[in-house]
Amino acid sequence: MQEAFLHFLWRWRRFDAQDLRTTEGQPLEIVHPGEPNTDAGPDFFNARIRIGDTLWAGNVEIHLRASEWTAHRHDADRAYDNVILHVVLDEDMVITRAHGQRLPCLSLRSRIPVELLQQYERLIHARDWVPCASRIGEVSPMIKVGWLDRLLIERLQEKTEQVAHRLAETGRHWEEAFYRQLAYNFGLKINADTFEQLARITPLHLLSRHRHNLLQLEALLFGQAGFLTDPPADEYTRTLQREYYFLQHKYQLNPLAASQWKFFRLRPAGFPTVRIAQLAALLHRTPQLFSAVLEASQLSAIEQLFRVEASPYWHTHHRFGKPSTSRRKPLSASFVHLLLVNTVAPFLFYYGSQKNLPHYRNQALYLLDDLPAERNAVLEHWQQLGFALPNAGQGQALLHLKTRYCNALRCLDCAIGIALLR
Repeated sequence: MQEAFLHFLWRWRRFDAQDLRTTEGQPLEIVHPGEPNTDAGPDFFNARIRIGDTLWAGNVEIHLRASEWTAHRHDADRAYDNVILHVVLDEDMVITRAHGQRLPCLSLRSRIPVELLQQYERLIHARDWVPCASRIGEVSPMIKVGWLDRLLIERLQEKTEQVAHRLAETGRHWEEAFYRQLAYNFGLKINADTFEQLARITPLHLLSRHRHNLLQLEALLFGQAGFLTDPPADEYTRTLQREYYFLQHKYQLNPLAASQWKFFRLRPAGFPTVRIAQLAALLHRTPQLFSAVLEASQLSAIEQLFRVEASPYWHTHHRFGKPSTSRRKPLSASFVHLLLVNTVAPFLFYYGSQKNLPHYRNQALYLLDDLPAERNAVLEHWQQLGFALPNAGQGQALLHLKTRYCNALRCLDCAIGIALLR
């Protein structure tokens, strides 16, 4: 049994509460179980418990075994001085306060409904894609909709932690932080970290000095990426090398190793060389991209900012010196949508929160409502379980549900899991 199950029992009072008594035999009444605490400290705050003739107000701590109180060093932590009740499965030792008084304890061992325990055990030990896959159809649509709405906000808040981190790194320079996040997402999963390293060693303020010259932007980005070290195979590469060597000496630049970039299992249109050329084109056309995003009020206007294509050389190449079938290399609609979901929406949401401008928070949510959901194996599984994918917001919520709750077996923190046990 997980401790989380005891939290569930206590929070929703899903145990036999008839003739409650402490382990010392004192009558006990739960006036209010308290509010769950998701941070450090006791598990439930502001509970009201009547023990004997005395009404206590304070906190409640929950453990499987009473001895975990000392194992977790709560006896040496002043944050636990206001605990008024210790709720356990088994009281395997007596816990006393600092002044020697016994801490009131409630054991739930004999008070858990057998059927509820069996349902819980079946849920967390299920071998399905998600624990509740076989029963999820029993949960009302209202509960699912409300829960997914909450998960979307939770997903955005989690992503804004990345935004806050990038802002702190850049001295709260919004454009620079946005550029780093954008570069990270240009690499998708396989080259994300390398793209971010490229952005760090080729900062936006440096690129902005050459924003009017696309060739110099390409030279800086390809050179810093480590792609301009081999003997040139054609005139375009030779020109980039000349430009980069001059700029490298001027700014004392140190490039990455080309070996850090991954091409394996990527479609040619997604090769990092093509993506770098597209990023250069994007920064050439709109160097202050985040400011432009803030000024755009409609999805179509934001999409227009990202409608760029790689320079002509890349129409007939995917790698340097290796000609390919002629085809223009614009940022595809699906790739732009991923950038909007993973870069633009979190930045708008966090900007609105930090500047106390709800308009931008709402704009982030509207953006996710208007964008189509991405297509991947996880969301296909959710569709098979009966979930619709009307927009990117629903997709983001379902991805968050799978990765943060289902995979971690947090069924007792999930409204769907709770509904199946209530």
